[in-house]
Amino acid sequence: MIGVVRAVQDAPGHGHLEDFLGAMNAFYRKVLLLPEQASTLAARIDALHYFEITVMFAVATGIALVTVVFVVHYRRRPDATQTPQVNAPVLFEFPLYFGLFGLFVLFWIIGFRQYVALGSPPEDALDVYVTAKQWMWQFSYPGGPATVGVLYVPAGQPVRLHLTSRDVIHSLFVPAFRMKRDAVPGTYTTAWFEAVEPGRFPIYCTELCGAGHSMMRAEVVVLRADEYETWLGGQRLPAASTAGGPSSGEPAPSTRLAELGQDVAVRHGCLMCHTLDGTPHIGPTWLGLYGSWQTMSDGTRIFVNEAYITESMMDPTARIVAGYPPLMPSFRGLITPAEFASVIELMKSLAAAPGVPP
Repeated sequence: MIGVVRAVQDAPGHGHLEDFLGAMNAFYRKVLLLPEQASTLAARIDALHYFEITVMFAVATGIALVTVVFVVHYRRRPDATQTPQVNAPVLFEFPLYFGLFGLFVLFWIIGFRQYVALGSPPEDALDVYVTAKQWMWQFSYPGGPATVGVLYVPAGQPVRLHLTSRDVIHSLFVPAFRMKRDAVPGTYTTAWFEAVEPGRFPIYCTELCGAGHSMMRAEVVVLRADEYETWLGGQRLPAASTAGGPSSGEPAPSTRLAELGQDVAVRHGCLMCHTLDGTPHIGPTWLGLYGSWQTMSDGTRIFVNEAYITESMMDPTARIVAGYPPLMPSFRGLITPAEFASVIELMKSLAAAPGVPP
């Protein structure tokens, strides 16, 4: 439906079509009590929703009308005349069955394309690490502070969220963005959005997570690009004037995650086996590791991303890189999500080092 609409937008009179679609959008949002469409993907998701509702309503109306006709035309007669057997022609049945099947296939194709789009953030997306905990949301920025309860993002800039949990499964839901993603302990899940314009939008947890589940709320504050840069720059205060710090395990407002990651790697003994400059050691060097393909001891090839790094730290014996001994211990329960996010950012900062082959 979306592709058809876009194809006819260049045709004469497309302005009337846009007015009609706008009116239909406003009607459905009012009837279905939907929130505003505050992200670039929200309108596309709603369009599929409207399409399915319209088609199903039309089919249901057709069935109701046929039922009324049959009840009136084939009702029991006073003389108890036997109702004649009704045989629909094959040329009528086949188009009907294949037409309905084609509609379901069309729904699936459009929905699958939207699913792929939701899982494919742009390369220039801004990374934000989200940590869920009973009953709060913490947001860590690669180039800025860690905030609790409020996610600051720029308008018109894709934002990629890396979600994890410190206790049980949570689910981050932003109704205005039509975005929902689970935060799972011990791993990172990814979601992304692009806010259309400045504003404030509520965040809810949609996975029952305990007695305080209903109060686990936060909000997204969308700023203009210049306002976001001003806010981000205002958070980078001298380290001596900020609370927290590397020793607390949570990123201080003045510390870049990549810089904190090196301190975390030292404190947890990561650099006893791994190097940052490409020098061979007990474990693979982190220089150029992130974003590369690694051959495992069983011959399989693994792409190094957040999911693989999470697995290698929480269950290091699950996959062993070829040529290295299985000596790495598990860090499950020993490293906080904020520390883990800083280590990932450190590895990302080393991924694009000059001279490293792809």
